[in-house]
Amino acid sequence: MTTLAVRPAVAPGGPRGRRPTVAAGAALALALVVLASLALGSRPLAPAEVWHALVAPDGGTASTIVRELRLPRTLLGLVVGLALAVAGVLFQALTRNPLAEPRILGISAGASFGVVLAIAVFGVGSLAGYVWFGVAGALGAGLLVFAVATRTREGASPVTLALIGAALDASLASLVYALLSIDARTFEEYRFWVVGGLTGRDLPVTAQVLPFVLGGLVLAALVARGLDALALGDDVARGLGHRVGLVRLAGGAAAVLLTGAAVAAAGPIAFVGLAVPHLARALVGADHRWTLAVSALLGPALLLGADITGRLIAPPGEVPAGIVTALIGAPLLAYLVRRAKVVTA
Repeated sequence: MTTLAVRPAVAPGGPRGRRPTVAAGAALALALVVLASLALGSRPLAPAEVWHALVAPDGGTASTIVRELRLPRTLLGLVVGLALAVAGVLFQALTRNPLAEPRILGISAGASFGVVLAIAVFGVGSLAGYVWFGVAGALGAGLLVFAVATRTREGASPVTLALIGAALDASLASLVYALLSIDARTFEEYRFWVVGGLTGRDLPVTAQVLPFVLGGLVLAALVARGLDALALGDDVARGLGHRVGLVRLAGGAAAVLLTGAAVAAAGPIAFVGLAVPHLARALVGADHRWTLAVSALLGPALLLGADITGRLIAPPGEVPAGIVTALIGAPLLAYLVRRAKVVTA
């Protein structure tokens, strides 16, 4: 029998002594990326201009650029990047699959289906309007996967969740393509959303998804210790006093909330949920409390960095952040596959 496993970058437990330093460095990196997001674009601004626009807006060009154009997309990048990165940690822990990402339970497909229904059936024509449908579709897909999994012989095991999620992802994707093929207007509206990015999103969009992200973060913090136990196997986790079913349910709910909110607001942005957890574990080890915390800092930094890159590589136009993250993530995936170790038993 042949299985595929990825060698961890560090031994279990991780380099404990440097964890506070790594967290501080990640926070500093995020602060610098946020400043760059506010300052860089087709019209570069000095840090002093950015600061003045934030604290003492005068209605000038710099204030308009910072407050009306760059600040909303920066705030959304913070929320979406954090949500995708933390969700990636949860999915990889729950499925025990180092290559798992937020698409694995069909949640992204659920959000896509909700958005297409909003446009094609209900005639919603604004991003702020169909964000709610995207969140509802993602939550519905996640609940369906867990409901079906719990009724199988193995229950909500990692393999069962992954298989049912893959089946649901394929089914919903086929329905989405069917709707798009018969309605040109829906296709045009959907095309803007599905590329994935921060362009054109205003503050109300961030406000709409923020409660779901906060709820997901609370649940993730509560189950962090249980995730450490699950990594040792269900039997060991039960022996340590953890309620495996409850931990898996709460962790899955957190991942669904985070992914659904992020995908509904910014589209299905790839590889942030895959790349960031691996980087965080390489830096701070396998303790999920530290992995979640560092991922919550590195995720927004990566997404905002991709957004900044997209603004600068093709002026005066922009390349959507979703395309840039895919270009970054593809080499990372190849690197992970190269590190994969084939074990024969």
